[in-house]
Amino acid sequence: MKPFDPRLLRAVPAARKPVAVLAATGVAGGAATIATAFALSAVVVAVVEGTDLVAPLAWLLGLFAVRAVLAAATERVAAWAGVSVSSALRAALLGRWGAVDADARLEPGAAVSLATAGTAAVEPYAARFLPTLVTAAVVPVLAIATLVVVDWPSALVVVLTLPLLPVFAALIGTSTADSTERRWAALASLSGHFLDVVRGLPTLVTYGRARRQAATIREVSDRHRHATMETLRIAFLSSAALELLATISVAIVAVTVGLRLSHGSMTLGAGLVAILLAPEAYWPVRRVGAEYHAAADGAVALDAILAQLEPTPDAPRSSSTPAPNAAFDAELTGRTTRSRPNAAFGGVAPAGGRVGEVRVAGVTYAYAGSPAPVLRDLDLVAGPGLTVVTGPSGVGKSTLLDLLAGLRSPGSGTVETPASHYVTQRPFLATGPVRSALTIGHPATDDQLWEALRAVEVDGVVAALPGGLSADLGDDGFGLSAGQRQRLALARAWLSPETLLLLDEPTAHLDPEGAEHVAAVVAELAERRVVVAVTHRDELLAHADHHLVLASPVEVIPGATSLPGSPRPAGEEGDR
Repeated sequence: MKPFDPRLLRAVPAARKPVAVLAATGVAGGAATIATAFALSAVVVAVVEGTDLVAPLAWLLGLFAVRAVLAAATERVAAWAGVSVSSALRAALLGRWGAVDADARLEPGAAVSLATAGTAAVEPYAARFLPTLVTAAVVPVLAIATLVVVDWPSALVVVLTLPLLPVFAALIGTSTADSTERRWAALASLSGHFLDVVRGLPTLVTYGRARRQAATIREVSDRHRHATMETLRIAFLSSAALELLATISVAIVAVTVGLRLSHGSMTLGAGLVAILLAPEAYWPVRRVGAEYHAAADGAVALDAILAQLEPTPDAPRSSSTPAPNAAFDAELTGRTTRSRPNAAFGGVAPAGGRVGEVRVAGVTYAYAGSPAPVLRDLDLVAGPGLTVVTGPSGVGKSTLLDLLAGLRSPGSGTVETPASHYVTQRPFLATGPVRSALTIGHPATDDQLWEALRAVEVDGVVAALPGGLSADLGDDGFGLSAGQRQRLALARAWLSPETLLLLDEPTAHLDPEGAEHVAAVVAELAERRVVVAVTHRDELLAHADHHLVLASPVEVIPGATSLPGSPRPAGEEGDR
């Protein structure tokens, strides 16, 4: 772990101000510490010599007041800096994930762990470790410089012994870093597995396998517990070692000063200043060692976060800003997908289709680690109207929508689309008022909201909620059925201004009557937009203008995709 990683300021400009303020308070605190040593020694000398105490006491009380104000300000600034840096990192991380392909992101469990526990762990790093680090860089230098002027033998003792503390701290810190990395890996494994279990709990309960996951969670938890105790053991040992070294060093200074005072070879004032400043030279370094262990989790998490924020040569670039919720739910609003040539084969993207037209040319896509592509040499031209994509599970229907939405980039071929709104199988509904859930990415009046809700026949459900549009939804739409959540997402799509509407199983959670109505709503939307819908049911096929049938992960059965007209059965000749 680096004491301070400069990548933080490059990747997160919002962190520069908190770090600069922390540095300023550290320098001011160091200067006040040196001044206090002189004032206190002046008071003691005045008492011993029987001189006037008014001026020395006034200086001492004033410096105590200044140090109290600086200490309070440092605490407030540190707390503010911790929250500011943590929030800025979380925002930058989510923004980064929202701007890259799904393949370039962490797997969901690790991503959630890094964006929540990881960014939260950075708070003590910024709030406690960085201020202590600044103090350790300023106060020892000021103390040694002052000792050189006041009593050079004491300065020599400090100069010879002070480097021992960071050397021992670095030696012990290496073991601490390794232990902390193992603990963080165990935590990420635990959180990721727990998240997967919670998501799949209904399925596990259905098949009677829920209790079997308890043993796995217990095993992962034990690994995390052992790693945590190992880290704490090293932290206590290192603190004891640093305390011992600092105590011995201060004792050497005190003994040499005492011997010279007893022989009359130095003045009382100089001796008191030397004795008071020697501990101040060692104390910040000891604090760095202690805060290092408290902030070790944050340092490891910060390294992982900054690694995610570093630009990569293959990182996709979008010409528009992703929606706020694009990072985690793939509910994309207002993103323009890009044309990406086939770099491997030297292909060139088409010059550009007509406005409101989807063009897919020679697209092949394979998931990382997959031996065979899920889509191969796929061509598609879809204009205004409803394009329905069908086929058995696992053939790449949802992957095709991800490609059209710009969430994934093809391995070869080109994809050109207008701005899109993507409704996934599990649409995102943020915690908060219904009004906010419906207006993500686009404003709308209450009249427009009710019109959209009536169009998808969910206005009665919203009206029955306490507060109507102002009613708070639970996390991920908790309190609503799967069908009601799907209808709210369709109402949001109804309100969106994007030309391209992508729907993944819009009728999956609805009864036959509700599915028929939603299919009619989708057909109405297709009259003024380009709509591409994936489905396993027949309701949408009755309204389809184009029909694409995907047959297997490596082959496409020709179907009517770019030709207008009524839907055709799988296997009928036509454009792919």
